[in-house]
Amino acid sequence: MRPQITYYGHSCFSILIGGKNILFDPFITPNPKANMVDVSTIKPDVICISHGHGDHVADAVSIAKQSNAQVLGAYEVTEWLVNQGITNCIPMNIGGTVNLGFCTVQMVKAEHSSSFPDGSYAGNAAGFVVKSSEASFYYAGDTALTLDMQLIPLYSKLDFAFLPIGDNFTMGIKDAARAAKLVQCKKVVGMHFDTFLPIEINHSEALDHFESEQLQLTLPLINQTFQL
Repeated sequence: MRPQITYYGHSCFSILIGGKNILFDPFITPNPKANMVDVSTIKPDVICISHGHGDHVADAVSIAKQSNAQVLGAYEVTEWLVNQGITNCIPMNIGGTVNLGFCTVQMVKAEHSSSFPDGSYAGNAAGFVVKSSEASFYYAGDTALTLDMQLIPLYSKLDFAFLPIGDNFTMGIKDAARAAKLVQCKKVVGMHFDTFLPIEINHSEALDHFESEQLQLTLPLINQTFQL
C-alpha cells in the first residue's frame, strides 16, 4: 500500500505509513493560510521535528499532548519539550537511527540555523530518512543545497522526497531540483513555500523547471490528502 500524505501547510505533513501516522514540523495554528485545518483532530503516532524555529514547532506541544505521540528530534529539541510536560520523547542527533517497529527513522544533516522562539539554542537542524516495507522517503527539513545529500542514496532508495523550494530562508526551485538529483529521487513534494511573502513562488515556473529536469514536482494544496 502506498503511503497516504496529508499537507497541513508550510512544511507540515502527515504520512500514513505502516498503519501509523508520522507528523512532521507542526506549524498550523499561526498560519492564516491553514485556517481550514482543525488541529484538534490531528492525532499522530509519531512527531518528527527538524529544528526549533517557530514555524516548525508552533503546535508541537499541543498536538503531542492530545495524541501522546512519540516525539523525535535533536536532543535539545526534546529537552525543550520535556520542560513543557512532553515526556514521550526520543532524543536523537545527526547520523542516528531509531527503529519504531513499523519503520526506521534516521536523522541526517541539514544546512540551516536552529533556535527556539525565545532565541535559545535548539541544537543542529536536521532532516529525516524514513524506511518501511511500504516505502522510503526523505524529509529534508529546512536546508540549503549541500553535497552531503549525496549520502542519502547510500542509506535507502527513495520513493519520494519532501524538499523546501521557497528560497530566501532555504534553497529555491533550481537548487531543490539539484537536490533531487543528488538524492536520486524523481518524485518531489515541495514545502516551505507561499506561507510568507519572502517565500512565495511562481508555481508554473517551478513545475516547468522540474519537468525540464525530468523530475516530478507536486505542490499540494493545504488540507489535501494524496498519494504518489
